[in-house]
Amino acid sequence: MTGAAAGALSETGPIVELVLKHAHEAFGDQTRIDREWEALGYTARPDFERAVDEYAAFVDLLQPMGLRLRCLPDAPGTALDSIYVRDASIVSPAGLVLCAMGKPARAAEPAAQARAFREWGIPVAGAIEPPGCLEGGDVVWLDDRTVVVGRGYRTNDEGIRQFRAVLGDGVDCLVVHLPHWRGPGDVFHLMSVVSPVDADLAVVYSPLMPVPLRERLLERGGSLVEVPDAEFASMGANVLAVAPRRCVMVDGNPVTRARLEAAGADVRVYAGREISLKGGGGPTCLTRPIRRT
Repeated sequence: MTGAAAGALSETGPIVELVLKHAHEAFGDQTRIDREWEALGYTARPDFERAVDEYAAFVDLLQPMGLRLRCLPDAPGTALDSIYVRDASIVSPAGLVLCAMGKPARAAEPAAQARAFREWGIPVAGAIEPPGCLEGGDVVWLDDRTVVVGRGYRTNDEGIRQFRAVLGDGVDCLVVHLPHWRGPGDVFHLMSVVSPVDADLAVVYSPLMPVPLRERLLERGGSLVEVPDAEFASMGANVLAVAPRRCVMVDGNPVTRARLEAAGADVRVYAGREISLKGGGGPTCLTRPIRRT
């Protein structure tokens, strides 16, 4: 493995370098929010000042963890959803892969990230081109030679084909089909239902989980922390592993948190009403790890 992706090909190794986009840059101001939120499918209108405060507290939670944080600037053509930086790029053995967004309103995000990556000297291995579409929330690395991709409304067959071509023959790519759930207008990614938090532990919402993925996790000897029905909508299944069993999740999921802690995890929470719950993006969505050890 080379470049920025070296050591990054898991969802659970200690994060060394992390890309973010602050709510101040992504949301701009209340006028932008008022103009965009309904068309983007937010469940309610975010409050700009509260969102900025929530995001500052989220950054304050991450900073003592020894991460190098890189923050994307505002960019022409990007909208509120650009706060969810995971979706526009994916790590690979040769560097980052720029996505092609399944949500048309997010089309400008990969190019905006690419400009920042060039400035930072972070290698880009390739890009998904239309008619392919692939979003980072549908891609989960189980280890440095095993990746799972969710085929759904945001990621199509052509996008997966191109991604496999970038990866080459050395990576086992397991494709799993996502349910219709609430339809193409909803935010439903693979990481809506599974979040690895250690090599042998994952948080899952089994009722909507693809059976082949659930079987694969269990075959690998892993244990599953089950999210109760009442905590699925509040993003109990969306958990960021900063290091093995060291987790960040949205506040308001006490049962899932207790189950994680019973499994030996250190869990930190943040208030995410404005930056997570209204837009459908938890801590994995808000972050793009580009280097883990």
